[in-house]
Order: sequence, then C-alpha cells, then structure tokens
Amino acid sequence: MVLNVEKFMEDLIKKNPYEVEFHQSVREVLHSIAPFIEKNPRYAENSLLERLVEPERTIMFRVPWVDDQGVVQVNRGWRVEFNSAIGPYKGGIRFAPDVTLGTVKFLGFEMIFKNGLTTLPLGAGKGGADFDCVGKSDGEVMRFCQSYMSELFRHIGPNTDIPAGDIGVGHREIGYMFGQYKRLTNEFTGVLTGKKFTMGGSLIRPEATGYGVTYFADAMLETVGDSVEGKTVAISGYGNVGAFTAEKVAEMGGKIVTASDQYGYIYDPEGIVGERLAFLKDLWVVHRRPIKDYADKFGCQYIENKRPWEVPVDIAIPTSRQNELDEVDAAALLKNGVICVVEGANMPCTEKAIDMFHKAGVLFAPGKAANAGGVAVSGLEMAQNSMHYSWSAEEVDQKLREIMGLIHDTCIEFGQTDKGVNYVNGANIGGFVKVADAMIDLGII
Repeated sequence: MVLNVEKFMEDLIKKNPYEVEFHQSVREVLHSIAPFIEKNPRYAENSLLERLVEPERTIMFRVPWVDDQGVVQVNRGWRVEFNSAIGPYKGGIRFAPDVTLGTVKFLGFEMIFKNGLTTLPLGAGKGGADFDCVGKSDGEVMRFCQSYMSELFRHIGPNTDIPAGDIGVGHREIGYMFGQYKRLTNEFTGVLTGKKFTMGGSLIRPEATGYGVTYFADAMLETVGDSVEGKTVAISGYGNVGAFTAEKVAEMGGKIVTASDQYGYIYDPEGIVGERLAFLKDLWVVHRRPIKDYADKFGCQYIENKRPWEVPVDIAIPTSRQNELDEVDAAALLKNGVICVVEGANMPCTEKAIDMFHKAGVLFAPGKAANAGGVAVSGLEMAQNSMHYSWSAEEVDQKLREIMGLIHDTCIEFGQTDKGVNYVNGANIGGFVKVADAMIDLGII
C-alpha cells in the first residue's frame, strides 16, 4: 500500500485547522515513514496512522489566580495525553504567552517518537498554559502554579501521566506544582519529574538535555572521524539546555561563542566558560534576566534584534523554541562552513532549513533524537522515585550517555542511505516502529 501523504495531511488539516506547528510535525514524520510503510504494509492496517495522530485525551481548563494587586487573572491551561502504548504519558509543561492547543499538540506528538527512542517504557503527553512567568513575583507564580495543579491533579498520577518542566517551567514552578499535588492528594509520589534533589529529584536532571545534545553531536561527528573537540559552537537560548550544552561542550574540548534571547544575541569569542558560564546559568535559571546583561558584564558584542546564526561556527545548536532557524539562517550557516547542526529544542528548524542542510551534506540531528536526554533522565528519576532511592550523579550521567548512544544506534539502523545517514528518517522510523508495534499488539483501543 502507498501512503498518500498529501491526502492524509489534507484530512488532518481539515480536522485540526490553524494548528500549524502540529501540521508541520506530522508532515515531517509522514514523509519519513511513508516509504517504510510501503515496504511493511502491516503498519497501514486498522487505521494505525489515524489513531497515532489523534490524542487519546485532550484536557483544556481555565486557570484563575490572584495577582499581587489583588486582581483576579484568568489563563487557559491544557494537558494533551497523546499515546500510552508503551507506558504512562510523559512530557513537560510549558508556560509561555504564545502557548496554544496547537503548540501542546505538536509537542505531544513529537514526544511519541522521542520517548520511543529512549528505550524506556514512556508514553507521550504534553501540557502548558498561556502564562508568562517573566516579570511575575514568586508569590504570583506560586498562586498560578497552585491553581493550574488544582485542576491537573485529577488527571495525572505516577502510573498514569507524569509531567515535567519545559520552557517557563523550572525547579521553582515544579516545586510549587508538586507541593499543591501533595497537598490535594496527601501522597508523596513521583508524579512530577524535574524536582529538586531535596524533594526526590534526580541528580543531573537540569543538565541532562544539554549533556545529551552534546553526546549525540559527538557520536554523529565520530561517524565521519571527527569530534566536538576543537570545534566552535553557536547556541541560541541560555536556559538549562543552552547553559549545560555550553558546559559539556567545554568539558569535551569545544567552545560555545553565542547565546541569545528574543531581543538579540551575544558573541563572545573568548568562549562561555568558567566565570562566564556561571554567570550565564545564573542569568536565566535564577534571575530571568536578559542576555544583554552578559555583554554588559564581560564587554563582549551584543547584536540587537538578530539571531546568532550569522556567526561563523563549526556546529550550530538551536536550543530555544520551534522554527527559530529558517532558510535565511541556514544559508548563512552554510556560507560560513557549518558542518553539524543539532536541534537542542523541539523542532527549532523550519522544513526548508532542514532540506538545505540535507542537500549540503551537513550532519543534521532532529530534536526528537538529540534532545531526548532530558526525558531519558526524567524516566530515570521515575525509577528512583519508585525505589525510594537515588543514584549518584556519575551513575546517572553514565546511564544518560548509554541511552544517547542507543538512540544514535537506532538512527543509524533506520536512517542508513546510499549517501550516508539521514537522522531525521532514522529517528522518525525508529520511534514509530517501537510505538506502532505496541499499538498493534494492544489491539484496537
């Protein structure tokens, strides 16, 4: 059977209008798996794909809270429980003013394949709210998180749905939500991951995504006889993913020279290491301050209203948000000789940009493979919570590196072509096979 991707997408868009990011995510997966399904027709039976793109459950709710002036504010919250074929729903919660149902669905759909690649028994879900933590006091953030959890708690559980953090949701927000969950249920369970170590979190969970991205980049380069060592690297963003990517890149002998926010980027040819790295981590993770403060402190260049992809580098790692690197940025990177692009965020490169990297023969890793280290260590945190036990940082890091190696092996297995490895196809097909096999074995549910 031949899968008609355009007809499938036409029907999907008609059923889910205006959810552009969700459409983009599904289209990318379909283009990868269509030739595979043609060779393996059992995956075309019983409307498997139609079930795969439809969430098992979508929850939408209002989130009322009181600001510091005593005024009642109302936001909108979501939790999309997308697929539980291989385990309980697993995926983060994003707080940002531009979050919509389409955003949450695209992120949840990506989690199906990402979690399938981790080798851990994790289903796929995602949550969010159109709430902006920036400029809010701790009290306001706490009241919002408590209100959000007051509805969400009835839909989640340690064997049902285990949320985590994402953009706008770090230790502080996870702590407030976990506190409210504990208060409402009178249970201390591993229902949220990304917690501080003091309340049952895993060591190196904040570092996990950035470390995993770097391990994956190094594994890709190793296939062509190269490594991260000696490479100049550009990142966008400067949260956990960006900061800990910089930390691991430096440890492995490379040098991060950029970081950015929505207002511009800094270029530091000295490299973001030592005191500079410590300041970068403190800048966002602790104080939510603009990246310009880094340039002011260290006297490096700050470029306003531009993205960092014009800087000549060997490796580019977008770690901020979806569709932040487009074809103009890709052309600039290629002109300056980039050899490797690794997605640290979820779907940060546009379809046209990815096509340009593939045509140029640049090593390109999709986020669902390269940034899976975060959810992998979340899975390890769940295991530690269930055992009421904690592994050392070295043990967790070793397990993380092994998991990223297995993900890379899966991409090689399913993405091998006459021209080398297509990591996008490898990740999509590898994740699809894991989940689709389970769905077939479970029957029509």
